[in-house]
Amino acid sequence: MAALAGHAGAQVAPVERGFTLEKVADFGHQVTGVTVAGDGRVFVNFPRWTEDSPISVAEVKDGAVVPFPNEEWNAWRNARKDELSPGEHWVCVQSVVADKQGNVWVLDPAAPAQATIVPGGPKLVRVSLASNAVLQNIRFDESVALQGSYLNDVRFSPDGKWAYITDSGVRGAIVLVDLGTGEAKRLLDGDPSTQPKKGLVVTADGKPLRRPDGKGIEFAADGIALSPDGQYLYWQAIKGDTLYRIATSVLIEEGWRGDDIGGKVETVGRNGVADGLLIDRAGKYMYVTSPEDDSVKVRNLALPGSEPRVVLRDPRLRWPDTFSQGPDGVVYVTTSRIQDSAFFKRDAPIALPTSLWRLQPKR
Repeated sequence: MAALAGHAGAQVAPVERGFTLEKVADFGHQVTGVTVAGDGRVFVNFPRWTEDSPISVAEVKDGAVVPFPNEEWNAWRNARKDELSPGEHWVCVQSVVADKQGNVWVLDPAAPAQATIVPGGPKLVRVSLASNAVLQNIRFDESVALQGSYLNDVRFSPDGKWAYITDSGVRGAIVLVDLGTGEAKRLLDGDPSTQPKKGLVVTADGKPLRRPDGKGIEFAADGIALSPDGQYLYWQAIKGDTLYRIATSVLIEEGWRGDDIGGKVETVGRNGVADGLLIDRAGKYMYVTSPEDDSVKVRNLALPGSEPRVVLRDPRLRWPDTFSQGPDGVVYVTTSRIQDSAFFKRDAPIALPTSLWRLQPKR
């Protein structure tokens, strides 16, 4: 991997005066993704991790959740998996992302409990904001969504031609999708940049975060961000502390034709353990969720080699997960409380209450 050139001693400039938290909504279930569309509508998703969630994708209206795009797409249940087609229903949705063309895209890895993939379920679905109609359903076969995969988050090229997806499963990768044809390919599959970091232990509340059987966090490539001009894709493993990037032209050209592109990956710098990533519209600042210490950090991308700085730390940020930026510039973040879930605590409720927040600049 190539190191990103820069000045190691550079300092990150302050982002305004820091932030405070403002609650947008409480949920009775474990939330992960959030997206704010250009018209201001807010959407969230609830994966089937430790419960059979009654709603998978929802629009948030006045603090309440409304099934999106309708109740039928949200009708799949673990107990009804032989009755409803997993290809036309939400199975275990991980991410929702609005694009610039008037759509919300829903990424469904179709792996309840982050375990076995439901055959025919993995998909990337485009829903019209204007009509709530499903306009495109890209289904992923076993060459893309391998058993053990967990398609995690997605970003879209500014021209609407390509999608970039992280796979945080047992073998990390970047999945590149041609949105015109629906063809998809796994790139950087097994590359060190997309894998969990050996020897690193993810902590929570100052202690190693482990399941009852002693296993720790093993998520591979997870957080993903795209520069506003679409020229660079950034990503990081949760079980990792390093941010990487690659020129999207390398993915689309050399990677798509099957060349080895591992040597084109650049090391940006250390973020510490992180989940969600967001680059602001100016392309200068990257927001980073820091689940180990209930904080949000900001990295100044205009100062290569600089370290991210904490702009908000709050005990209510129990595993800050996913970011989205609204049309007014306000940044939203979900708290998925992964460390409090039944994955890691025997006495945790099956339905784990979570929240959606806004980051408000300090006056």
